[in-house]
Amino acid sequence: MSDESWIQRVTSLNQWQRNGERAPHKPLLLLYAIGRLQRTGSSSISFADAESDLRRLIEEYGPPRPAHPEYPFHHLATDRLWEVRTPAGPGSPGTRLSDLRAGAVGELAPDFARAIERDPTLFAVVVRAILDTNFPGTLHDDVLSSVGINLEPSELQQARPKSVRRRDPAFREMVLTAYEYQCAVCGYDGQLFREAVGLEAAHVRWWAADGPDELSNALALCSLHHKLFDRGAIGMTENHEVMVSSHFIGRSEASDNMVLSLVGRSLVTPQPGQPQPHSTQITWHRKEVFRSPERQVTVRP
Repeated sequence: MSDESWIQRVTSLNQWQRNGERAPHKPLLLLYAIGRLQRTGSSSISFADAESDLRRLIEEYGPPRPAHPEYPFHHLATDRLWEVRTPAGPGSPGTRLSDLRAGAVGELAPDFARAIERDPTLFAVVVRAILDTNFPGTLHDDVLSSVGINLEPSELQQARPKSVRRRDPAFREMVLTAYEYQCAVCGYDGQLFREAVGLEAAHVRWWAADGPDELSNALALCSLHHKLFDRGAIGMTENHEVMVSSHFIGRSEASDNMVLSLVGRSLVTPQPGQPQPHSTQITWHRKEVFRSPERQVTVRP
């Protein structure tokens, strides 16, 4: 099979799709198995051994709903990238936890594993393709670290799959200009030699989740608040006020100043005549990314 065919296969997984709901379970299992292959030379692992790791990955990087590691372990085989066997022979026993725990073992399809193992460039491109089609760039390093994949930043940067949807190169400048080069959450507006530094154009509905490169789906955010926004530690209401997840814990004065004190603060608005994030995109972020419930406004002395 050609390299492009493998890339096409990992970027067109049969995933749950309904009203824009995220379902990164299969991509996370794929990356987890690829990481194991890179570290040990074998992707084979029993469900009993992988269950807790997969549950943690889905809880960390999946939508804010109950995690079910049994689903990708069973269903990924339909994409011809994964195989499952039991003591009774080839084939998955289904999605019942008791059946999977009773000796089910999964591994990458042998021809797929051989292809990425013998070609480091294909390995990097496959990993990048899975990341690009499922997660925002702010989370790529975190995901790689969590699944145990070791790739140099330069390798990941150069590994750009041809078949993956391209971003609008004008998006960043359009967003920063609209917000007059300041973070919509905290107002940070740092420059170095007249160039904005630490400011980024963020998608409300992730680009990886078919979010458009439009101002109605964008915020200018500093690097810190962009990361927190994409991880679901902070969010926004339809009235364009900051929400902070009750799951976010920060005990230092810095955490209080930069995150906890933001609860209920109005976001910086773009220039007159430029649209603010649309309620449809805000609702998507709240359902698919933000870690509810939100903290309540604290009355300070």
